Amino acid sequence: MKLLLLGKGGQVGWELQRSLAPLGDVVALDFDSTDFHADFSQPERLADTVLQVKPDVIVNSAAHTAVDKAESEPELARKLNATAPGIVAQAAQQIGALMVHYSTDYVFDGSGSKPWREDDATGPLSVYGSTKLEGEQLVAGHCKRHLIFRTSWVYAARGGNFAKTMLRLAKERDRLTVIDDQFGAPTGAELLADVTAHAIRETLRDPGKVGLYHLVAGGETTWHGYARFVLEQALAARVELKAQPSAVEPVPTSAFPTPARRPHNSRLDTAKLRAAFGLELPDWRLGVARMLKETL
Repeated sequence: MKLLLLGKGGQVGWELQRSLAPLGDVVALDFDSTDFHADFSQPERLADTVLQVKPDVIVNSAAHTAVDKAESEPELARKLNATAPGIVAQAAQQIGALMVHYSTDYVFDGSGSKPWREDDATGPLSVYGSTKLEGEQLVAGHCKRHLIFRTSWVYAARGGNFAKTMLRLAKERDRLTVIDDQFGAPTGAELLADVTAHAIRETLRDPGKVGLYHLVAGGETTWHGYARFVLEQALAARVELKAQPSAVEPVPTSAFPTPARRPHNSRLDTAKLRAAFGLELPDWRLGVARMLKETL
């Protein structure tokens, strides 16, 4: 089996290179690849790449993920998050490939407190959210054989992340202020990649499993709770901190104005995915603790 991975240099793409390898021959590309064109800012050439590689499965982890920056460059965000995936999906349909694509909790308006289900009404608050919603609609509309995974609060050991930022600040400052009115589940790129590989295998065996799924770690927290957990783990590992977990002060979203509005409720209901693929999704603390052990 041949797999085409797009966006190999991102947090999820990096983990996918590992998780997809046992499935077959992986052609992993990024925007600067020279063997084949994979630059989403030039989407008109992406179809040629798909037709040349002729993969059985396409996994797209490329995206414009700079949420605030998207507000000032909506055309680029739309090209990367909607137009390009739509073109890839058309090519995937042409060759009969299964296409995997990732979306976000930002397609919802963040109201209420119930975890969002796949069939709930969408209502993005930002350019990022609206372009990601358009992207998933184009993928689903153009490619019948698709898996779309909405996720949230993604982190990885590789590169920068919220936990590393909190640790750096806690070493520099006596007190931290962190938002406590946004709810979600920190989800590791490693978990996303492993579930993706499992879902691909199952969907190739049973084509009826195609569709849209919510995929996040188990449990929930706020950014404030996330920060305190990170500092507690650091103390247990005997990392010297100026700011103790008790010195992390909760503040509302309004304390940190940003160009893009953030949803307050980023909870995602994963019942559909767990039932379809026979999976249990580990509590978010397990993944974060493991990531911290690798980086501390």
